[in-house]
Amino acid sequence: MNTDTPAVLVLEDGTRYEGKAFGAQGTSFGELVFNTGMTGYQETLTDPSYAGQIVVMTAPHIGNTGMNHDDEESRRIWVEGFVVRDVARRPSNYRSEVSLPDELAQQGIVGISGVDTRAITLLLREAGVMRAGIFSGPQAALDATEQLDQVVNQPVMTGQNLSAQVSVQTTRVVQAVGPRLGALAVIDLGIKESTVHHLAARGFDVHVMPETSQWSDIDAISPIAVFYSNGPGDPSASDRHVAILRETLTQGVPFFGICFGNQLLGRALGFDTYKLKYGHRGINQPVLDTLSGGVEITAQNHGFAVEVPRGEVVDSPAGFGRVEVSHVSLNDDVVEGLRALDRPAFSVQYHPEAAAGPHDSTYLFDRFREMVTDYLAQPSRGGRQ
Repeated sequence: MNTDTPAVLVLEDGTRYEGKAFGAQGTSFGELVFNTGMTGYQETLTDPSYAGQIVVMTAPHIGNTGMNHDDEESRRIWVEGFVVRDVARRPSNYRSEVSLPDELAQQGIVGISGVDTRAITLLLREAGVMRAGIFSGPQAALDATEQLDQVVNQPVMTGQNLSAQVSVQTTRVVQAVGPRLGALAVIDLGIKESTVHHLAARGFDVHVMPETSQWSDIDAISPIAVFYSNGPGDPSASDRHVAILRETLTQGVPFFGICFGNQLLGRALGFDTYKLKYGHRGINQPVLDTLSGGVEITAQNHGFAVEVPRGEVVDSPAGFGRVEVSHVSLNDDVVEGLRALDRPAFSVQYHPEAAAGPHDSTYLFDRFREMVTDYLAQPSRGGRQ
């Protein structure tokens, strides 16, 4: 690994951080965000929700366990660029198959090391996330004004629909493990592989469907439930997925959504979404379960949130009955979960599959299974076998 090649990180406000190139060389552009996880960099890199973003790791030493195929959360690395303080000179783990720099280089991902990631994080916390670019190799020598012009000419995240970039192109089916409940329609907006495994382990035949799917495609598999995954982009730019979800609610089919799916449930119920200043990204985010009073430490990756009144039952503006906030962030009171009281539907803003992260929230997959089995036990509600 050549650690002497220059690189520079340029933010849209003109701030510059000079460092060393690693991974692929060239340029990369995206929304600059920070992740507070001490571990799990491979799961972060392969999380499709990071499409369109350059990720800063706040942990100072990254790459010491290398990369392996077993821990990948999707078919490729999705981050636009990777920013670290120190990159491991060599991996040291018996499961490692390739070093982090080599894997980034192989997949064409531009990285920069040797920069003050704490200073970058503090800047983003104060000013909010912003567009940025990494320029490495010969591109690092470009005039600073030209580099900044390239950064500010990039699109902002607000208004972007990125699900088409990360979704599967054709439906794939993962068979249920153990006693089978039936077909689960999963709209792939950027799903993580660990989520698929958790759903299959609860007895669902998991049909991972393209984001282009229509309600007719979902109905064709006679689903016993519908699931919306995590994913990148602005939920306000996904009206088509909101319309399908409203059809799901109208039909009374059970629904569970996580992360982006939580935001889309909020919009389907008639509530607004908004962009957070710097978002929640990491594996140490505390969340209060308003129903039980318990606290969960959760894995999160989102830059948008749902605006719903906390601490009270409200009526769905879209006419789907009563709704309550089921979870809130203990850091900033952001809505972290929704529960429909007159429809079999709920969602959470975080990632209960715990890849990488704590296992506090995996019970939500069991809650989903119980909701579906209750639904199937009531033929008058249209349960399907």
